[in-house]
Amino acid sequence: MAAKKSPDAIALLKEDHKKVKGLLSELEETSEKGVKKREKLLAQIEKEVKVHTQIEEEIFYPAYRDAVTKKDDRKLFFEATYEHHVVDLVMPELKRTNPSSEQFGAKAKVLKEIIEHHADEEEKEMFPKARKVLNSEELRELGGEMQRRKLQLMRSLR
Repeated sequence: MAAKKSPDAIALLKEDHKKVKGLLSELEETSEKGVKKREKLLAQIEKEVKVHTQIEEEIFYPAYRDAVTKKDDRKLFFEATYEHHVVDLVMPELKRTNPSSEQFGAKAKVLKEIIEHHADEEEKEMFPKARKVLNSEELRELGGEMQRRKLQLMRSLR
């Protein structure tokens, strides 16, 4: 039996985006009465985002940054890293907000908008550029490395 091929790094990241966007939509649809559901969803979103951000910053972004040659392409690396920082500022603020308050819903919507904008920008701008400068074998190697690191991080966050 052949060994299972590692996932392409970009496919892995897109799958994460899809999962987090779904969780954020679910959170946005909750009401002030759904305190337990809001708390559970927020904890899950935080875990997913934390792990995703870490594998991007440790593995994918440096590979992208080192492979691109144009200043505008490198600029995407810096923007994406800073957008992670913005999420790191918004997430604790949301966690400190009473889940039964109207403010929680508003802050959850802002978090969703920030993350969706970030994911869309990566998918429309950074990922196509990455595909041009990294060949399919390199993307699979990165994907395998990212998948292993993701499993390790998920286990440590249990």
